Amino acid sequence: MKCTRPFLGMILLLMVHVAIISAQPQKQSSTATAPPRLLLLVHQQFKFGGESERQKLEAAMVRACDRLDVPNSWIDLQSITGPPEALSFDPLDSFEQLETASVAWEQLYASHPKLSLLQDQIRALVTSESSIIAVRRDDLGYRVNRIDLSKARFMRVLEVRVRPGHDTDFVESFKLLGAAYEKIDADMPWVVYQVNAGMPSPTFLVFVPMRALKENDSYLARAPKLHEAEGELNADRMHQIALDAYESTERNLYAISPVTSHVPKEFIDSDPDFWSQKPSAEARPQATGETGEASMGKGGEAHQKQSLPNF
Repeated sequence: MKCTRPFLGMILLLMVHVAIISAQPQKQSSTATAPPRLLLLVHQQFKFGGESERQKLEAAMVRACDRLDVPNSWIDLQSITGPPEALSFDPLDSFEQLETASVAWEQLYASHPKLSLLQDQIRALVTSESSIIAVRRDDLGYRVNRIDLSKARFMRVLEVRVRPGHDTDFVESFKLLGAAYEKIDADMPWVVYQVNAGMPSPTFLVFVPMRALKENDSYLARAPKLHEAEGELNADRMHQIALDAYESTERNLYAISPVTSHVPKEFIDSDPDFWSQKPSAEARPQATGETGEASMGKGGEAHQKQSLPNF
């Protein structure tokens, strides 16, 4: 997913709504595979039966972009829970990069008509779309320095909508949770982002990258120890915060699709067998040009309040 696909011509409007959090000191990601400072997230749902066609066209788009100098990368996530959807996870360093990428994509589409045509065909399949900009909260993550996105194969996403004026309660809750995880030495890092534009504020997004779905079994097995580590007083406090401060929570589980992702060289070098996968012959649309572009051709688990976010 290209960072400007959902809102070419709207990027400056979104950038006007830069919240105070974007000015907070942030630790720069040390590598291309670490969680980025800024995220563009695009949720897309498609016409009934159109998911397969979308993947074919998106894979063709990725192959074309691999041969072009495109201004950004993206990880394509396919929903496992909830209604069928795609979530594009676009890492960025700054709002300046977002603006620069927007201009660069306009130029790319203008100079490569077949690329633009392919984009139009993908968009013709879309029935709903929403774009979100979120900023990393370094004070709320757990062992974020151990996250290597190039090794992730699945992503659990927790969305917490907080009632206005209760931001500090959410912060308190996640610091208590992080302390409990540290106490039992849990090996499940997460990173927290605060929505900057595109959703009601305040909203927080928690990403838990996983190498295998069996990591969810480990979470279930250690849940009793985690509750014990919280302690009765902290557990009661977290429960009260959930009742008072959380408007809603939603959990989704996604699989990472390498053939529809456009990732940096560091990802490919980390695991070429995974990131260099090619679509099968029957999954490829008919190529029509020298660049190989194709012929033209949110959901989730039920909302629930809880004292301990179920990653």
